[in-house]
Amino acid sequence: MPVKKSVLVTACAALALSLTACGGGAAKAAPKNAAGETTVKIMVGGLEKQIYLPVMLAKQLGYFKAQGINVELQNEPAGVDAETAMIAGQVDAVVGFYDHNIDLQSKGKSTESVAQLLQAPGEVEMVRSDQADSVKSPADFAGKHLGVTGLGSSTNFLTQYLEEKNGVKPGQATSVAVGAGSTFVAAMQNKQIDAGMTTEPTISMLQQKGLAKPLIDMRTTDGAKAALGGTYPASCLYLTTGYVQKNPEAVQKLVNVFVQTLKWIQGHSAAEITDKMPADYYAGVGKDVYTKALDNEKGMYSPDGLMPADGAQTVLKVLSSFDPTVKGHTIDLSKTYTNDFVQKAK
Repeated sequence: MPVKKSVLVTACAALALSLTACGGGAAKAAPKNAAGETTVKIMVGGLEKQIYLPVMLAKQLGYFKAQGINVELQNEPAGVDAETAMIAGQVDAVVGFYDHNIDLQSKGKSTESVAQLLQAPGEVEMVRSDQADSVKSPADFAGKHLGVTGLGSSTNFLTQYLEEKNGVKPGQATSVAVGAGSTFVAAMQNKQIDAGMTTEPTISMLQQKGLAKPLIDMRTTDGAKAALGGTYPASCLYLTTGYVQKNPEAVQKLVNVFVQTLKWIQGHSAAEITDKMPADYYAGVGKDVYTKALDNEKGMYSPDGLMPADGAQTVLKVLSSFDPTVKGHTIDLSKTYTNDFVQKAK
């Protein structure tokens, strides 16, 4: 199924995170197409990643159409670029990590998560095989090049937290933006990075090729709690607060879609879920390996779309440990997410 690739307007993107950015005007009412469907543009920080699987699954199941939503999906490998596109007004919504809402509030931008898709990050810190004997914990990251999807991305946030938590001082390790999938694999193969944080199916690609080994596994809630100190809500649907206030009916329809999709995931096997996905999503590793990886981490998906009770506070704690725009500043977590739409959907 074809997916649009985003094209960012350079001038707008450069200004997007300032308070006077080109996306800083009043939110507009969501347009309707000739069929009377509400058109919504959603950018995803890597559609093919299993952590964002509910988006394409919802489309494959026909749930957007059933809600009267004409959804336009756009793909951007790094979540930080997706948030920039939304703030710039190029898309209406983002499916990315919840942590961006806290980071954006600290920069004067008001956005909010309206449906939580993951209750664990689904991320794994992978160490290059020839470095596995010398890098046995994040305490060994000093002097290393560490792969992340993009600078300012959620993988970058989590990597910096692991460094700080394990005594690696700022500047001692180098974050390298290498994307995901084939570009991440190539960076590992070409020894551009010593370790890196990524998700399935990239993890399975690396293991198939014998290029890297898991160091820190956050594909389960228990793994995330061990690494991050609490429940760490990750992928979510988030929008600007202005859009939510201007278009509550459209937002409710979107949330209905994702709550229904999460329920469908809970009631079906990894094999049944894989059967619904486009074949190119698992072409790099093979259908069997993709299915096995999905089965191993299926518990990361939220069962209901609600923000976990300790989730927002855990994310704030993580960001406050290293992010200078968050650390020492007052963050109103109640404005970074809402459960109202999910509760109405239920």
